[in-house]
Amino acid sequence: MSEIKQTSTNFSNKVALSDECSEAYASNIIGGQWTLVICSWLLSGKLRFGELKKKLPGITERMLTLQLRKLEENKIISRTVYAEVPPRVEYELTEIGYALKSVIMELEVWGTSHKKLIGE
Repeated sequence: MSEIKQTSTNFSNKVALSDECSEAYASNIIGGQWTLVICSWLLSGKLRFGELKKKLPGITERMLTLQLRKLEENKIISRTVYAEVPPRVEYELTEIGYALKSVIMELEVWGTSHKKLIGE
């Protein structure tokens, strides 16, 4: 979810809609430019920060950090820190995160069809 002040009418409306509509709730959790892309890369297994950064060349380190924190906060991914020098951190999908696989695959099919429809 983008940075919306929690006192704004927009924020209140978003919360109310999420409370009433599971689809809106899910969209708030997985919406955004990078969330599903990060999840789709993690479908094939654990990745380190640098590996994710290489797979997402258009993302800044700050944005990747923010997205990973949001995904971890929402229990979509888990972060494992290994006591090594230098420290090693790996990210992987949780069980509920991995359950997004069918959604991601369907969105891929839909996206391909839509691109053809509009001539991209």
